[in-house]
Amino acid sequence: MTGDGYLDLVSIVERLGLTDLGAAPPDGRRVTGAYTSDLLSDVMGFARSGEIWLTVQSHLNLVAVAALKELSAVVVCGGRTVDDTVIAKAREEGVVMLASADSSYETGGRLWELGVRRAD
Repeated sequence: MTGDGYLDLVSIVERLGLTDLGAAPPDGRRVTGAYTSDLLSDVMGFARSGEIWLTVQSHLNLVAVAALKELSAVVVCGGRTVDDTVIAKAREEGVVMLASADSSYETGGRLWELGVRRAD
């Protein structure tokens, strides 16, 4: 937990058992909420800086959107794999890439149980 009451990314990774995909390392950055969507335009329009993005997408364009929106991390859900070229680009852009075997719905529910809420 950060000093301002938000959970930090390392705590979330540990508590949810998320897999670090080896892009930018999960660190102590604060997580200000979560956003679930598989539409890049939706994330571009409505995700907020500091949030974790839950998606089943795993293509190169998601790295650009995550970097543009300054998201805390991208969690690729549903046990989907991510190509090495995507991981390399995420590392280059400083985007944390994580994976969950659970669905986006289940992962979001677990974040809610941890107290992760959207900042108003």
